[in-house]
Amino acid sequence: MSAPVRYGIVGSGWRTGFFLRLARLMPDRFTATGVVTRTAERGAEVEAEWGVPTFRTTADLVAADRPDFVIVSVPWAAAPAVTVELVEQGVPVLSETPPAPDLAGLRDLWSRVGDSGLVQVAEQYLMMPAHAARWAVLRSGAIGRVTSVQVSSTHLYHAVSMIRLMLDAGFADAEVTARGLTAPLADPLDRGGWSGGDEAKTAQTTLAVLDFGDGRSGLYDFTDNQWFNPLRANRIVVRGTHGELVDDRFVRLADPVTAVESHLVRRQTGIDLNLEGFDLDHISADGRVVYRNPYQGARLAEDDISVATIVDRMGAWCRGTGEPPYPLAHACQDHLISLAIEESARTGATVRTSRESWAA
Repeated sequence: MSAPVRYGIVGSGWRTGFFLRLARLMPDRFTATGVVTRTAERGAEVEAEWGVPTFRTTADLVAADRPDFVIVSVPWAAAPAVTVELVEQGVPVLSETPPAPDLAGLRDLWSRVGDSGLVQVAEQYLMMPAHAARWAVLRSGAIGRVTSVQVSSTHLYHAVSMIRLMLDAGFADAEVTARGLTAPLADPLDRGGWSGGDEAKTAQTTLAVLDFGDGRSGLYDFTDNQWFNPLRANRIVVRGTHGELVDDRFVRLADPVTAVESHLVRRQTGIDLNLEGFDLDHISADGRVVYRNPYQGARLAEDDISVATIVDRMGAWCRGTGEPPYPLAHACQDHLISLAIEESARTGATVRTSRESWAA
């Protein structure tokens, strides 16, 4: 067995808990070497809750027990400066999304660290089991060349990442037309838990059409707090030249006169009288496994599986045994388009992105 992936973390907010939880649940695979907090008081809280050392500076974190890489999990405005600081120390960085808050910030960050070869971004949505299974089906050519991707589940750069990668759109310019629409909606659950109320409040839904040219398009559909609100379902539709995938079902042309339907089938243990423990085993299609959970036994939620996957891949890349998990250039492109969505929804005008330096 290879040595555990070793990472430090800058920041002590909600997302940091995801990375610390991995080390607690799977110490044979992940080690958190420490956390940088702004104050000693917050550091003491983190140490008491998670049992990891804390530091006030990145230099102290790195010097104390040099990790394979450092995760930057701080507010958007602070992320670029922390990333640059670590790169200047020669430390590989896995930055949370987005890597900078606005277009000027993206351009400045790229000019400072783009050529360093040290920065990856924790864009893990296509590493979530269900999406990874869908992407495996698409890459097999089952529905032909992908021409359209519709995502209604997560917001902005995450959804854009899914759309771009499934379309194989690369760094193609996008023409973006978006609208923001409001309607009343009950919102009984958020990050803090159940509110105990069912009053309908005004919520905005943003719809955007992304035209990448060459017959490739995306549809973005997101309602405020859709990640948590159980009253709004997640949907994905992927259309290709020879078929279509809708959520966990796909149809395709088997021969010139035969259209067939298949389903993504999840094997979830621990249900009814299954005594293997509650866990995702695998996802299959037509009797062929298209995704297998690499962390069986840890009983992880699917978002935790995706976080573990990108941390694992980051570790392999840092050690020279794997491909880059999600390069900074791709994350910059995702946020470039998400900013265009917001601008178009705000102004009512069509916005066209242009080629940026990271696309080279």
